[in-house]
Amino acid sequence: MKTRNNLHARVEQYLAERRRLGFALRTPAFSLRSFVRHIEVVGHRGPLTIEVMTDWARRDSHGSDDPHTWARRLKHLRSFARWLRQFEPLTEIPDHTIFGRIDERQAPHIYSEHEIVDLLAAARGLGPASAPRGAVFETLFGLIASCGLRISEALALRNDDVDLRRGMLLIRKAKFGKSRQVPMHRSTVEALRRYRSTLDLAGESAAPEVAFFIGTRGQRHGLPLGDRQVHRVFVELREQLGWRNRGNHHAPRIHDLRHTFVVRRITQWQTQGVDVDQAMLALSTYVGHAEVGNTYWYLSAAPELMAVAANRFASFVARKGVSHA
Repeated sequence: MKTRNNLHARVEQYLAERRRLGFALRTPAFSLRSFVRHIEVVGHRGPLTIEVMTDWARRDSHGSDDPHTWARRLKHLRSFARWLRQFEPLTEIPDHTIFGRIDERQAPHIYSEHEIVDLLAAARGLGPASAPRGAVFETLFGLIASCGLRISEALALRNDDVDLRRGMLLIRKAKFGKSRQVPMHRSTVEALRRYRSTLDLAGESAAPEVAFFIGTRGQRHGLPLGDRQVHRVFVELREQLGWRNRGNHHAPRIHDLRHTFVVRRITQWQTQGVDVDQAMLALSTYVGHAEVGNTYWYLSAAPELMAVAANRFASFVARKGVSHA
């Protein structure tokens, strides 16, 4: 790979091909573009080597000194390097032994009810007072938390995807190209009605094709709310609220609101004595998992669920012990 422009073109070609297969690739795309900038900064020329890849992996934007973090970053380059080798045969492919193997998924931060309430209150207070900016972010974070949406799904909503009469969301071609309908609780529907009324009073368009979540100031006014903008605001609110991280990621994330929704649903089923195995397929469909096994992952990843399961097992053993006495 001789120039930065060539590498940039290959990265975009790779991402386009993968997206046509149904992959969203938000994090890998961010990582690969970061790698392109790194190549430019260090002035690397010639085939991509393991040395230049590991050098980039160690330069985590959060300054992490954890080899597991470096391994996760390097993983994003591994698939691309395999793909690139068809065009650049001298491309080196990093293996799993460089920084050690990593778990495919890390334990999320499960938000307490108090933390979610504080997040929505902080979002509501975002200025300026003359624009409905606070309502946009409060409603966005609240919808993700109450329906377990991916942030990309929430930001892709158009006005005609939000049926407030029937209490239904239409999620169009989400991860892996699948669409689905998501029923909403009546409290969520009422919150969306208040949000729509706020936008109407501010003179924002209610046309069917217009994005449901929009920018409210500057050049982005009236345009679909951007992913990077949302994450920037969330980080500001997170730092303001000073949460203690209970997950294995570097800090609580927006996506952890989705994880929290799933964990709370399963926890409620377990405490209510619902047959979780019977209900899990419905939950998997609701949140848009490609396989029900992705939903079962929470049973081993969330301490909250492991504790409930352990208590139920202990009660079961105690009852059996009494019956055999």
